[in-house]
Amino acid sequence: MSLQQKLMEKMKEAMKSKDSIALESLRAIKSEILLLQTKGGAAEELTADDEIKLLQKLVKQRKDSASLYIEQGRQDLADPELAQVEVIAQFLPKQLSEQEVKAIVEKIIEKVGATSMKDMGAVMGMASKELAGKADGKSISMAVKQLLG
Repeated sequence: MSLQQKLMEKMKEAMKSKDSIALESLRAIKSEILLLQTKGGAAEELTADDEIKLLQKLVKQRKDSASLYIEQGRQDLADPELAQVEVIAQFLPKQLSEQEVKAIVEKIIEKVGATSMKDMGAVMGMASKELAGKADGKSISMAVKQLLG
């Protein structure tokens, strides 16, 4: 089942259960998909990679917003953002734990032969490709810095 089909099913469920946060999150995903499809002029199908990147972008936006709200002492605004993260994240593949990311990055470092922070770019490139959709860029970057630093 494609992302759009899953999305429509979840939207129907959210409407029936009157879950406004889930509905708002799902509509945001649908809106981004439509924008991405029509960006090139003619409507085009999204690949699975495009869908994952789109979902990760939406999750990151909401996490960033929530952290800003928390810094400013506005937990009342942060909570809906974090709730939307949960709704959007259900469409992403299972995220790897910090230890799993580190283990994969260690193998990549061995494969590349990286020894210092100068090699971070090469390691990040390979790690980002291998872990696409399974971990966010921030956690990959932290693992690379810890292992090379």
